[in-house]
Amino acid sequence: MQKMPSRTYPSTMSLRCFEASARYLSFTKAAQVLHMTQSAISKQVAHLEESLNIRLFERSLQRLQLTPTGKLFLKETQIILNQIEVSVLNVLAHHNESETLNLAAHPTLCSRWLIPILKGFSDINPKINLEFQEQISSSDIDISQVDIAFLYGDGVWRDMTSIKLFEEECIAVASPDLIRFPLNRVEDFQDYILIQSRARPRAWDDFFQAQDFSHEKTFFGPRFDTFSACVNSAIMKSGIALVPKFFVKKELQSGELIQIWPYEMQTNRSYYMIYPTSMSKTPKITTMVQWINNKLDTDD
Repeated sequence: MQKMPSRTYPSTMSLRCFEASARYLSFTKAAQVLHMTQSAISKQVAHLEESLNIRLFERSLQRLQLTPTGKLFLKETQIILNQIEVSVLNVLAHHNESETLNLAAHPTLCSRWLIPILKGFSDINPKINLEFQEQISSSDIDISQVDIAFLYGDGVWRDMTSIKLFEEECIAVASPDLIRFPLNRVEDFQDYILIQSRARPRAWDDFFQAQDFSHEKTFFGPRFDTFSACVNSAIMKSGIALVPKFFVKKELQSGELIQIWPYEMQTNRSYYMIYPTSMSKTPKITTMVQWINNKLDTDD
């Protein structure tokens, strides 16, 4: 691949002027936002177009219009400028003696288990800065971009060390305003809407099959990306949710939700803490692993 001459690389200032002009479709408005003159903005954009040999705007007396190439370049420019901002903020926030520990987890696991269990960690370990990455699906998490991931699976990940955190038992819950008392028969489920999880599309079917019952509308009902959304939907009396028991401890204790059926479905997978085996002796990794293990032992 031929290397681009350094003189053709656009400056950060020209990118900022282009982005503001494209966002407002006005050199005048961009000038106000960036505290520059309209002439200076126009010259920066013109220089950018000249250096790239690409027309980014269609100019008229009424207003600016982005060309198709300009629309594409705007998206790329916004990504670049955002990354520059993030990098600067990271430098300002993380002084030389600090290091970042990148954590990844499913949003519900993160909000309902990981964040609470990490309470006090930063006070005791001020030189470790925590960065959280939330992903709907475990398959969406780029393991190479994180130090420790908290995943649902079978415990086997290539080149990774995995520590089992806990198994999963799913229970049927609903608002007491929707169902005042536990159901008497499994057949009674047919009288209610079943809230669905997009991540576990066969969960209700497995739940009923394990009890030798055939439900007519196993796959029907509002469908959500996360268990948190399923729980909130149940609280709002939208139907019955089938969720991991440890995700609804607070709601069961407060009475916002009740377990409406005694059967607890044991799933064939569990939750794990995983990290690259090659980094197993890295201080920030060992510090977090020890913290999590200590908390789990305390809970037991």
